[in-house]
Amino acid sequence: MRKLIPFLGFALTISCGGSGEEQQLENLNKKSAREVTLTTVTKGDTVYHLTKQTIWMNGEKITSQTDTLVTTLNPKTWASDSTSVKLNQIPIYVTVQ
Repeated sequence: MRKLIPFLGFALTISCGGSGEEQQLENLNKKSAREVTLTTVTKGDTVYHLTKQTIWMNGEKITSQTDTLVTTLNPKTWASDSTSVKLNQIPIYVTVQ
């Protein structure tokens, strides 16, 4: 079983309001926030891509949900080099809107 870097660990520093100063992640106010964790779990030839979200408001957990995408470890694609790439080893790209 291999776990990839959680999203919050991925964001090492956050820029503060255009002031040019950086604030360490562990110093952020977590009382009102949306926390997202990305995890990859491999069992045999199956890869589970888990996304867990928790929403906090005024220090209270409002809601949380976990979504799972299931893929094979070695999917078949048209690319000739696709057999060398395993889905539990690919990088994670995060887009925040």
